Amino acid sequence: MTLRMQKDSIGREPGLRLAGRMRADDLDSVSNHIRALGATWLDLEEVSLVDVESVRFLVSCEAAGVELRHCPRYVREWMSREANTGKESIMSKQNKPSIVFAHGIWADGSCFSKVIQPLQEEGFEVVSCQYGLDTTAEDVATTRRTLKRVSSPALLVGHSYGGSVITWAGIDDRVAGLVYIAALGPDAGETSQTQQDKFPKTDVFSQVEVADGRVWMLPVGVESFAGDLPEEEKKLVWATHYAPAVELFNGTIEAAAWKTKPSWYIVAKNDRSVNPAMQRFVAKRMGATTHEVESSHVVMLSHPKTVLDVIRAAAKAVQESTAAVR
Repeated sequence: MTLRMQKDSIGREPGLRLAGRMRADDLDSVSNHIRALGATWLDLEEVSLVDVESVRFLVSCEAAGVELRHCPRYVREWMSREANTGKESIMSKQNKPSIVFAHGIWADGSCFSKVIQPLQEEGFEVVSCQYGLDTTAEDVATTRRTLKRVSSPALLVGHSYGGSVITWAGIDDRVAGLVYIAALGPDAGETSQTQQDKFPKTDVFSQVEVADGRVWMLPVGVESFAGDLPEEEKKLVWATHYAPAVELFNGTIEAAAWKTKPSWYIVAKNDRSVNPAMQRFVAKRMGATTHEVESSHVVMLSHPKTVLDVIRAAAKAVQESTAAVR
């Protein structure tokens, strides 16, 4: 039975009576009739619904102020279920923490490209910081400014030197958790350099050249930095690497957020840029939930799935913790 529509009015209130089966294919026509008539009510006494799209349409009509008269009980119950499902979906998305990435040296915010898009597709609000690698204090300030551009709570994710950045920036009240990827994790009063000096020097730092006040990675250094990437990706990493200021690692960290906020750590077991022994030390010291992976330094490029899994787990924990507080 096709859907029939009849204009009607009670007093000065124009309305539309519907009869027959209401399907998704009918919704544009019903909507056009409502607008054309300026209908303030729909009579559903003789209507039968056959798909969920029609139910959602009625939910939206009621939300827009259109009265539903003689609505069958089963339709009202169906509408109630759909409305509640929609609210739960919206709340789930709203409660998800935003994710802010902090990059290391010889990189910029695009180094997280393989994990940003999947997270966005899952409904996360994601931003990757772009800072100058001139001083740690300036990079932390940029990260805190970036936090203002996303909703709270936020999860800070730092790679390499980015770990020093999120350690300090993470004291911001908007931050609910920290994820470290083959990263530094200094304590208050330490520097990125003094932390690394406690462990054997890694290969990549003998494959650099200092010029114009910056530390440039030589082409051979990409093997120590990103040796497990395909050749074409290694060439891209080197061609786009951004050199840090010579004194960058000497900036003192003024506060350590990992002392008061939950942390997760990914150890890159084959890292030739940040010593894996140092990674294990800082992960243990901060009491982080720790995962190890057979990877070079650039875990987010060579093992994006591992990074995504850890970020998802951290986000879920933050979301549940936030919900419990509320």
